Amino acid sequence: MSDRFGLAGRGALVTGGTGGIGRATARALADAGARVIAADRDVAEVVGAEATLALDVADPSSIESVVERARARLGRLDVLVNAAGITQRVPSLEVRAADWDALQDVNLRGTFLCCQAVARVMLANAGGSIVNVSSQLAIAPPGGRAAYVASKAGVIGLTRTLAVEWAPRIRVNAVAPGVTRTPMIDAIEGDPELRRSLVERIPLGRFAEPAEVAAGILYLASDLATYVVGHILVIDGGYTIS
Repeated sequence: MSDRFGLAGRGALVTGGTGGIGRATARALADAGARVIAADRDVAEVVGAEATLALDVADPSSIESVVERARARLGRLDVLVNAAGITQRVPSLEVRAADWDALQDVNLRGTFLCCQAVARVMLANAGGSIVNVSSQLAIAPPGGRAAYVASKAGVIGLTRTLAVEWAPRIRVNAVAPGVTRTPMIDAIEGDPELRRSLVERIPLGRFAEPAEVAAGILYLASDLATYVVGHILVIDGGYTIS
């Protein structure tokens, strides 16, 4: 399996690496033979990761420190997965400026700064692959999520821009997951009517599991996708087309 993905011995950094999608991605990369560092605000053991580092993607100095420590630990950085993110469900007329800024700082600016810091390492070596985590909501937005949708739509634009700028040395792609069974959907799970209405719109009739999103990330990060650049892989059970 490791040889199939071409990741054996490669160094990978996963932000948001102790959360649902990030944790599953760290394990998937490790299972494919990569050496993985998971980084997150909440430090916890992650199966398959060589280490977990404390990271606040809203803090540029924290990003620089983690990237350098990951590079020193692994000896190389070939893969970056930006899975760190926060969410908010507030009517647009009630969004406070501070909340808007917090979402952009983590979801968009943090993603860019991580890409920038790791790309400097990759471009000094053999290149690499970056996979950003956007959201299906950036493609089919609902009401009441303006700040979140704006941040994740920004990730799509950022992904495509960097893909053009850094190819062929670095491949940059993104996934756009639908509702995924992580702690971020606790509010949905606690609201039976909201949960039912969402599930009814998904042709597959259920929410995604983190491992299913991680499988898409693994593909984009691996040598199976060496001709895939600037692509946004929607993983939503058919929600967008419904």
